[in-house]
Amino acid sequence: MPIEVRPDARFDYTVDVLIVGAGACGLTAALAAVDGGASVLILERDPSPSGTSAMSTGLIPAAATPEQEEAGIPDTAEIFAADIMEKSAGRADHHVVRSLADESAETIAWLRSVHHVPLSLVDGFVYPGHRLRRMYGTPNRTGSELIAALCSACGHAGVDIIGDAYVDTLITDGQQSVRGVRFLRPNGGHEEIGCRTLILATCGFAGNADMVAQWMPDMTGAVFHGHPGADGSAVSWGEALGAQLGDMTGYQGHGGLAYGHGVPILWPTIMRGGFQVNREGARFSDESLGYSEQASKILEQADGAAWTVFDQTIEEVMQQFDDYQDALRVGAVKTASTAKDLAIGAGVSVDGLERTFADIEKHANNDVSDRFGRRFTIETLLKPPYKIVRVSGAIFHTQGGLEVDVSARVKHEDGRPFPNLYAGGGAARGISGPDASGYIAGNGLLTATGLGKIAGRHAAQQARQGNDV
Repeated sequence: MPIEVRPDARFDYTVDVLIVGAGACGLTAALAAVDGGASVLILERDPSPSGTSAMSTGLIPAAATPEQEEAGIPDTAEIFAADIMEKSAGRADHHVVRSLADESAETIAWLRSVHHVPLSLVDGFVYPGHRLRRMYGTPNRTGSELIAALCSACGHAGVDIIGDAYVDTLITDGQQSVRGVRFLRPNGGHEEIGCRTLILATCGFAGNADMVAQWMPDMTGAVFHGHPGADGSAVSWGEALGAQLGDMTGYQGHGGLAYGHGVPILWPTIMRGGFQVNREGARFSDESLGYSEQASKILEQADGAAWTVFDQTIEEVMQQFDDYQDALRVGAVKTASTAKDLAIGAGVSVDGLERTFADIEKHANNDVSDRFGRRFTIETLLKPPYKIVRVSGAIFHTQGGLEVDVSARVKHEDGRPFPNLYAGGGAARGISGPDASGYIAGNGLLTATGLGKIAGRHAAQQARQGNDV
């Protein structure tokens, strides 16, 4: 992705805040910048906004919210930040983590009350790594619904979005300031636009096979379940500009993508007593540690596949998610009244699966952890009818990217921030540390919406103060 140095560049049109990418980060940044009185334009490579966020469940974590208080959930920003840092083994940037945790409740309230994004507290379960219930989502708990709501908000706020605009070049003054960008149109022609501040809100690089092989070889060959825009553009620009990169080996994997269907089987199936087995009907890990690190463990099994086993009670919780409804519609979920019939229907070892059921029951009755360190309880033992679905290990999105400070400004290799360059979402270093085990549910959308809001506000303030470059 080229950088063109043109100190005397002139443009027919210049905006205060130019945003590359119309996913959750870009749309949130635009709303914040418009609220700050800036002129804003989003350039989106696709005909309409989507991004990685549209393929997620659209859940955003937040702490110390009024809904939590009403529900008797004693959450604070300190507890939230501690959960993120613990999951990343202390390897995330604690300044950014604490800033996002502190901002999280206000982010939800602002999106909902000012821009009418219909977010509500998710009921029924706590995701791995979170001590408390703190996820917010739109009514159908889908990323596409969240993106639609953010797009609607941008429309009402007067944000201009140009689709089919593939940004391929940044234009700089040669002194670390961005002057504008060049973008490709469907007819093959190029256009240029100037900016006072630039926010990179692109996807990460999970769709770039060469970058994946370079930074995370354990996921080479994994199913990529993400947006094609995850081509590493922001990383390439950052490297060319001399920006710091961080946690490039970190990613969000998923150990529950319905095999051959591309539909996520979400982790409440596991956290409420479900488990995973391989073709031999045997468990191979502590699944409850998290769905991200489970992906590589599944890839180590025969055919890179596993089977998630749960029951009717768990399915009732799963019914609130459109993704699970999709899995039912495509016939990915099979049902049986005995472990034997379940194994036969799924094509796994009958003896192995029956032994696994017996082993889990034994450990639950004795109230002891199994050989993987997981503790099952009598209350969560599965009961017929049982459910089973074949899953693959997948990579959803990367967690490494451009280093940013608490104002979402991109850092140069020397540690100083670039004068007018911001990043968030998949373009920025995440808060999960350098490997898959550090990912905690919601980290992606927390950095997308949180850093997006922060970047938009700071960029608008910079433009208002007349820091024209």
